[in-house]
Amino acid sequence: MNRALLPEGWDKPKGYANAVAAKGTQIYVAGQIGWNPATSAFDTDDFVAQVRQALSNIAALLKEGGAGPEHLVRLTWFVVDKAEYASKLREIGGVYRDVLGRNFPAMTLVEVKSLLEPRAKVEIEATAVVPDRA
Repeated sequence: MNRALLPEGWDKPKGYANAVAAKGTQIYVAGQIGWNPATSAFDTDDFVAQVRQALSNIAALLKEGGAGPEHLVRLTWFVVDKAEYASKLREIGGVYRDVLGRNFPAMTLVEVKSLLEPRAKVEIEATAVVPDRA
């Protein structure tokens, strides 16, 4: 079982964990962008829709590895415009909960100049740990 770590006296983070302790099989998901994985093409340039697709891609890869969103221990987000991200936090939160539920691993957000795919507005890496069966 994964366990969020929160030192005494620290304010509880909203929508993420500062740290997660986990033991088991590790799954490392390469950065996923907001394109359709069946066609390697973008269906939209909308930021929130690209977030939904990137998270859906992560969920599909976790499932393929015998894991689910509850096994996530870390997400690293790369965005090309942090102002756009910040202006759409409510919508992003809704999409996040729709796709991954109320599972909040350790997260980092980094603004980058660009991503490899020119139309990509977001790329998200994931790490999950599936507990060993007793």
